[in-house]
Amino acid sequence: MKVPFNAIAVQDAAIRDAIVAAMSRVVDRGWFVLGEEGEAFEREFAPVAGCAHAAGVGSGTDAIRLALEAVGVKPGDDVVTVPMTATYTALAISMLGARPVFCDVEPRTLNLDPAKLDAAITRRTRAIVPVHLHGQCADVRAIGAIASARGIPVVEDCAQAVLASVDGHPAGSFGTAAAFSFYPTKNLGAYGDGGAVTSNDAELIARVKRLRNGGQSARYRHEATGVNSRLDEVQAAVLRVKLAHLAAATDARRALAARYDAALAGVTLPHEAAGRRHVFHLYAIRHPRRDALAAALAGAGIGTLVHYPVPVHLQPAYAPLGHARGAFPESERAADELLSLPLHPGLRPEQQNAVIDAVNAFATTAAR
Repeated sequence: MKVPFNAIAVQDAAIRDAIVAAMSRVVDRGWFVLGEEGEAFEREFAPVAGCAHAAGVGSGTDAIRLALEAVGVKPGDDVVTVPMTATYTALAISMLGARPVFCDVEPRTLNLDPAKLDAAITRRTRAIVPVHLHGQCADVRAIGAIASARGIPVVEDCAQAVLASVDGHPAGSFGTAAAFSFYPTKNLGAYGDGGAVTSNDAELIARVKRLRNGGQSARYRHEATGVNSRLDEVQAAVLRVKLAHLAAATDARRALAARYDAALAGVTLPHEAAGRRHVFHLYAIRHPRRDALAAALAGAGIGTLVHYPVPVHLQPAYAPLGHARGAFPESERAADELLSLPLHPGLRPEQQNAVIDAVNAFATTAAR
């Protein structure tokens, strides 16, 4: 049986007609940038992040970059984040001319370790970017307490964590601002690139909206050297349709994850910390022979992915920071062991059974 890692068309089949109708509405209106669909999506999405305001932007990377600029990060500043993330988190920092400073992750949740945060903060630290990896929030209360005591803004990287929560409070509601990605494979995915910044600070969102539109406060009046990063009307229309189905899709993801949890053996399972609601953008298991496991699953027709095989501090682009292997051991161990299994609302029971059987067969053989 072939089990693809992802299957967007299968996931969207039930709402395809609604998506096509929404896209056609934009075409018929003939307005494609900064229009009614984007404004409506911003109003509808902000409460999902527990915030009063949202600004649609061109990508999740741009969302981090614009949020950081809006909270005051400038060239030469330091921004603390984690090395166990997509490199785009650090790239957003670098785009501002700031320096990413890394803090290692907790061994079980693989999110920023608050116990190591103080040591990562420098006299030039102007923001902290915790990444809610795989769909589970970082320890935002502990991180927030440290940040607040030092007067440092927190910008949550919620790219993988829409509808995740801590004690019932949603991802995006804990920091000064939050950044979301709507890349097509995300839990709330557009049909192209897209992102959003959310906040309860109206002036911060107003700054983001100026910066995303070339720094303009009014047409042809550029108050700042902004960028060109707008969530287009077609993507906003698609996202509005999908947003209405997000809660049900998230419940489906959690049910599939629970089934994996109950059936898999011989591998380390994802850990859902107390009080945190994991939305399982990725279901990533760990095994010391990860590459052999991935090969065995591929041989059985099962698609898997490795997120992320090279932690950011070991990427060639960040070699000038001077970090050698061993600098952030938890991130490095995770990079060597993690394997993401197929998990999406379109995954059929017989497909998941095939994944479970193949993983357990490999683990049994590897243990001998």
